[in-house]
Amino acid sequence: MSRAPQTLPTNDRAAVFTAMSAYVIWGFFPIYFKILQSVPAMEMLAQRIVWAVPFGALIIAYRKQWPAVHKAITTPRTLLFLMLSTTFVAINWGVYIWAVQSGQIMQASLGYYINPLIFVFVGMFFFGETLRVLQIIAVILAAIGVAILTVRGGQFPWIAIILATSWTIYAIVRKQLDVGAMPGLFIETAIAVPIAAIYLIWLSTNGTMSLTPDEPVIAFWIFMAGPLTVLPLLAFAVATKRLTLSLLGFLQFIGPTLQFGCALYYGEPLTTARLICFIFIWTAVAFFCVSAWQNGRQRNLPKPV
Repeated sequence: MSRAPQTLPTNDRAAVFTAMSAYVIWGFFPIYFKILQSVPAMEMLAQRIVWAVPFGALIIAYRKQWPAVHKAITTPRTLLFLMLSTTFVAINWGVYIWAVQSGQIMQASLGYYINPLIFVFVGMFFFGETLRVLQIIAVILAAIGVAILTVRGGQFPWIAIILATSWTIYAIVRKQLDVGAMPGLFIETAIAVPIAAIYLIWLSTNGTMSLTPDEPVIAFWIFMAGPLTVLPLLAFAVATKRLTLSLLGFLQFIGPTLQFGCALYYGEPLTTARLICFIFIWTAVAFFCVSAWQNGRQRNLPKPV
């Protein structure tokens, strides 16, 4: 006698569109931060944290998730881990903003291309996960690409490495917690708000804060940091409940691909070393996607007793 197949998320058009909308917003983030080029990266990070809190609170209220927030902040272990994850998401956001404003969008896109491969690498060495052949090939190709950029291009891609590793550590920390994406993000930004607010007050006292009544356009775009931070994460959280991980594995490369296009649009040079590096990375991504697709097909097969 065989048991019924395991229940898996359903891939439907609405869920795919929801996931793609999140990745498209993240992919075009460089345009947003270029618009706010006049706002220093540290101030932009502080503004993003501050304005994410009230908008996040509205979403939490609408989705009736206050009990989840209360449970998380009254559980010492959960709160401690969220304080740790706050540190790494702040590092990731800050470095990304600085990278865009300093003309390093291509390196930022490289970071998010190699991020899934670093997940695989960490899973193997720290969690004892067994890698499939195509995953091993993907990791090796990515390492070769980074090495070529470092040696031939004379530039170690530290921005890409920091972005990829900080997001990996952030995801690993969050993986240890039984807290939803939205409640978790709300608590993380709320934890960081006091520091961000103190910094902004200091800027205002010194007359160097960019948010002033004299710059209504800049003020509008700064306020938009709230919804632009919260909405794509909400869309992603909703989509993950209805899509298989293999499909999400394909869709996640929309973001860095759009960022790469933004880099070219803003005139960042595609040197020979960078091109060779990206060819290796894109090939690694192809192997990664094929592996994810094969694994997804296997997971959808009925399991015998």
